[in-house]
Amino acid sequence: MKLTHKHTSTAVIGLTFLFAGHANADTLLGGYIGAQSWQMSADGGFSQNENLVDFEFEDENQVNFYAALEHPIPLVPNIKIARTTMDTSGTTTLTGSFEFGGEVYIADSDLTTQIELTATDYTLYYEILDNDVVSIDIGITGKQIDGDIMVQSDDGDASQENISAIIPMGYAKVAIGLPLTGLGIYAEGAALAIDDDSFTDYQIALTYSFVESLALDLTLQAGYRSTELDINDVDDVYADLQFDGVFLGLEFDF
Repeated sequence: MKLTHKHTSTAVIGLTFLFAGHANADTLLGGYIGAQSWQMSADGGFSQNENLVDFEFEDENQVNFYAALEHPIPLVPNIKIARTTMDTSGTTTLTGSFEFGGEVYIADSDLTTQIELTATDYTLYYEILDNDVVSIDIGITGKQIDGDIMVQSDDGDASQENISAIIPMGYAKVAIGLPLTGLGIYAEGAALAIDDDSFTDYQIALTYSFVESLALDLTLQAGYRSTELDINDVDDVYADLQFDGVFLGLEFDF
């Protein structure tokens, strides 16, 4: 059958609308979700004054989650929510007296501590650049810290303090990809420094996209993450704690 000019124009218009429909479906709403297995080590100490007591902490494996929703609406930021667990336990032998949670522990006491902290990050960000080679996101993060620090001596005396705070932080992420290979690298972080308090949370990873389709991309991650809390008199707690280690992750991009 021979196509006339009218039929040809109709076919072109139809194909144009078809591909435009796919493009709009991809650009109107998208996002990604992911999970990471983090082999976390912890260092540092805490107290209820500026004389911190350091503990020897156990290495722990944590599983962290995140999800982001992206859209093309001008001036309205994208949103990302991430949840990080920082649970660990430690021991120390006091060289002097130590007061915590209303209890006073004398010198030479053997103490154990249990730290149970959860950080939930609420991030609003803009995609400054977004292509297959370079992607740059900039925004702000509200890091909500919740948890408990518990202390117990070898003779059974125990005490506990709760930490609950929301920390505003600057946020940035840079990702670089190698076209046609599926390989890439990214660096992501949030930070804040006010007076004697400072908070940093960053990660860097190599990535490999092993599934790429119109509906879903799957990406493996292998990297390093560090989170540091240096706080003074937050809910009567002073602390200088660092949580860091390598991680493996899987991300679903839709």
